[in-house]
This record gives sequence, C-alpha cells and structure tokens, in this order.
Amino acid sequence: NDKVFINILNPISEGYASIVHENIRIGISNFFENLMFPVRFSNNLLQLKFQNSSEELGRFLVNTIWGLGGFMDPATKELNMQAHKEDFGQTLGFYGIGDGFHVVLPFLGPSNVRDIVGIGADSYVSVLSTTGDSDLRYKIPNNMVQQIGIKTFDVVNYNSLKLGQYESLKKDALDLYPFLRDIYTQAR
Repeated sequence: NDKVFINILNPISEGYASIVHENIRIGISNFFENLMFPVRFSNNLLQLKFQNSSEELGRFLVNTIWGLGGFMDPATKELNMQAHKEDFGQTLGFYGIGDGFHVVLPFLGPSNVRDIVGIGADSYVSVLSTTGDSDLRYKIPNNMVQQIGIKTFDVVNYNSLKLGQYESLKKDALDLYPFLRDIYTQAR
C-alpha cells in the first residue's frame, strides 16, 4: 500500500491538483460526501442517534437543493449542521461487538475484522456501490468497472486535497505498521 500510495496515487493526485482548481476539487469532495448520506443516515438510526439522523437528513436536503446537488455545503457553512460520520463497523461496535484483529487491506489500508463486515453492509446501502443494486434502485454505477472508476476518482480527488499529510505521518513513525495500526484503532 505504501508503494502504491507514494509511487502511483501521489503523483496522479499532484498532477490532478495542478490541473483542477482547489475550489472545484472541494466541490467534488462535497458532492461525494453528500452521496454518502444513506450510509451515515442509516447507521445513525441503527445506533439510536435520532437527533444525528434528523440532522443528516436536513444536511442532505439543504446541500442537495441549495448546494447545487451537494457541490456546495451550505448546511455546514450557513446552518452549522455538522456531518455525523457513522458506518456499520461503528454500529457493530455500538452494540458491543469487538473489533477483532488488525488487518491491512490491499489498496484500502488499515482495518479490522469488524470493519470489514461493516464495509460489506455499508456497500449495500451506498449509492456508489453495485452491491444490492437489484434491491435498491438508487445505485449510480451499473457494473464493477464503473464502481471502481468512480471510487478511484473520489480517492484521487480526496488525496489531492490532503497532499503531504501521509508523508508527515510516515516520517514520525519508527515502524510504519504498528504506527498506522494504532492511529487507525484510536480513530475508530
């Protein structure tokens, strides 16, 4: 993952950042964040966080209608409605399921057993996944190639806004694996 990040993702992200203005990249990031509404909303509901769920619904409506489909974020900037980023791995943790052993997934990075299960559940309700597309008709990609293309674009755009952060973390680590494992565990 480190080699792919340093030798492939970073150069592509740097090239992309030199071509696409930062305000446009922020708008694209906002758009993708808005599309993740079903995941955040459903997991806040599952964790019985009804205030957060209603705020997520409000954010989605405001950003979709007044934020030009989510490219702008008036919910945060004008109404101070913060996103409540919850996923199914956190929902399982909310109900007392342990995180299990640490895993590093190819191209996805650090995770654990609980969060791997969570990724599967979240992909079912995510707009950007083909999982469950026969049950849920709001999916954007029609096939796995489109799904990978959309996700790759999202990752390149996101990384272009965070250039240099990984390298800063990496230089402070004596041993990269336990350092990233501990950061991931603390963040979760």
